[in-house]
Amino acid sequence: MRTRHVLLAVGLAAVWGFNFVVMEVGLRHFPPLLYVALRFGVAAFPALLFTGGPAVPWRRVLAAGATLGVAQYGLLLLGMRAGMPAGLTSLVVQVQAVFTVVLAAVLLRERITARRVTGMAVAFAGLALIAAELGGGGPVGAFLLVVGAAFAWGAGNIAVRKAAPPDSFRFMVWLSAVAAVPMAALSLLVEGVPRLEFSVEGGLSVLYVALVSTLGGFGVWGFLLKRYDASVVAPYSLLVPVFGMSSAALATGEPVSAVKLAAAVLILSGVLYAGTRPRRTASPHDGARDNMERATEAV
Repeated sequence: MRTRHVLLAVGLAAVWGFNFVVMEVGLRHFPPLLYVALRFGVAAFPALLFTGGPAVPWRRVLAAGATLGVAQYGLLLLGMRAGMPAGLTSLVVQVQAVFTVVLAAVLLRERITARRVTGMAVAFAGLALIAAELGGGGPVGAFLLVVGAAFAWGAGNIAVRKAAPPDSFRFMVWLSAVAAVPMAALSLLVEGVPRLEFSVEGGLSVLYVALVSTLGGFGVWGFLLKRYDASVVAPYSLLVPVFGMSSAALATGEPVSAVKLAAAVLILSGVLYAGTRPRRTASPHDGARDNMERATEAV
């Protein structure tokens, strides 16, 4: 990769990592389900004015919106509201890659190799470390909600693979649109009519997660994937929890214990090992297929 594109990839990882801190701030001003609805509504509305249709069957868009939009972010924000800290959340959701492998084997009949089993075992060992530490008085229920969000993310990756959208950015815009409506309805049903007072901090948090992280982030990610193989670009997504944990420590004072660091090493190394392949002679179709898959597995 060219130097400016490396800096772009690292900068994007920083944007996505800091996104977890911004969401924690947003939850001080909005109920979690309403916050998700605002995120996707703001992301979808301006972009819909300049994009065409999703270019894939509507059932595929709805499936991806239900999993990646409603389930993933609904559970994620509920977990954070229940007490899961931002930095730790940015790490735990990385196990979505492991769930993707398992669901692909069950639903798409993809083969699970010994390498992937080893990587998954290492990643889950990291999760077990976090669960053990939280079991000493931490928010275990919140942790399980975030793990559920990671599972929903994995299911969403499968939905996007089946959709195989020709334009990942346009697909993300329509995914946001179909997720915003049910999330708004769920918010009204579960959280009731909100009594909101405008605040600059809350408004900026919505704009950041919607425009910077969602639209801008996936636009940059798609730009990189069009120019480089997925195997070159995808590892930069593993920097997201690094920036997530460090920015949470700096911005909110979230402690980074030795156990969390050990868990981070296990989870990230396990995900990386399971997600890479031994060197072999590549077919001319591998790059295009892998790029589509990695586009949906980024944070």
